[in-house]
Amino acid sequence: MRIAVIGLGHIGLPLAVQYASRGHEVTGVDIDERIVATLNRGESPHADEQALVERVPRLVEKGNLRATTWADPSGVRAAQVVVVIVPVVVDERREIAFGPIDAATRDLAANLAKDALVVYETTLPVGTTRDRFGPILTAGSGLELDRDLFLAFSPERVLVGRVLLDLQRYPKIVGGTSAESTRRAVEFYRSALDEGTEVWAVADSETAEMVKLAETTYRDVNIAYANELARFAARRGLDVTEVIGAANSQPYSHIHQPGVGVGGHCIPVYPHFLFNGEPDLRLPPMARDINDSMARFAVDTIEDRVGSLDGQPVLVLGIAYRGDVNEDAFSSAFRLRDELRAAGARVHGHDPYFSADHLRALDFEPYELGSGVPVRVAILQAAHEAYRSLDPAVLPGLELFVDGRNALEREPFERAGVRYVGIGR
Repeated sequence: MRIAVIGLGHIGLPLAVQYASRGHEVTGVDIDERIVATLNRGESPHADEQALVERVPRLVEKGNLRATTWADPSGVRAAQVVVVIVPVVVDERREIAFGPIDAATRDLAANLAKDALVVYETTLPVGTTRDRFGPILTAGSGLELDRDLFLAFSPERVLVGRVLLDLQRYPKIVGGTSAESTRRAVEFYRSALDEGTEVWAVADSETAEMVKLAETTYRDVNIAYANELARFAARRGLDVTEVIGAANSQPYSHIHQPGVGVGGHCIPVYPHFLFNGEPDLRLPPMARDINDSMARFAVDTIEDRVGSLDGQPVLVLGIAYRGDVNEDAFSSAFRLRDELRAAGARVHGHDPYFSADHLRALDFEPYELGSGVPVRVAILQAAHEAYRSLDPAVLPGLELFVDGRNALEREPFERAGVRYVGIGR
């Protein structure tokens, strides 16, 4: 089968590799010429998933995988199936930014073959596949929807760094704009995913779109509840991690963990797709506000213990949006940076995955562990494995360590004369 994947980011490239690994002929399309050139050399442009590093050279050499920009749309024109995985995010006003995926859809429409199946895997507001992209595709291609152009939505349900593994673990949800579109999409995924992977057909594309919003927003609401418990425990001198661990021994309790904030491509973004323009939805926007407020809570916690931060050096450990990923999308480190700076602090940043130039570009003063530069407070924002055995001695002048992920043991800090506080601990 000839397949095109539009968007070769941290999700799109693993999808292309998965399909090519099943023997299909895959063309990846991206606007980033560096990504295209790197892939065509037989190298993975993303190093955060070892399976990509191992598989890409072989698949490119065999001819099952190649990449191009829109300057050469021949692979799209020949494709029987096109999977679109171009990001949709919210801007600073929390409004949904469709610009890049609209542009990709217009380019796709101009190059679609008759009887092609188009599947969107990018998370979308309910109704977008049918009501927004359907008309763009039909107008640009001259094809009639559900007669000689077939359209479906199938949410990506994977984590960066383990995409190929997650594709095997979780059922693939599929819903089309018609029964025939659904049938074709189910048939495609059964041929493109590994043997034994479940493919679940749901009623339509709108149902499939809402599945992803429901599961992502559930996590946001659950984390917000954990954060509320953490604040409650902190006021009473309790350890919320012990509380949650004991509560979750009951099989109906699945409380997540609190933290200094929520980052990444999904949780800070996709709840807006559900509740923007829906004033009757009350819990999801409240959860978003609670989770966004945790950076302020962390700064208040610091000031309660060391006083004013005006002019004081504070180090943020881990700028990535979660532990052990080389990615900073919507990282809660940024909100933490802004709250610290509003309190007058000099904000340093350290992350083993990012260069000093990258940290400067993100408006952090780069910090080198063991450099001898004093910091008064350090905050663990991303629980990288490299920090698990952090020696307080590499942070001279440290008075307070805030474990924003409740990931480290307090004893090494207390032995070094450093006060330790977690989120709700």
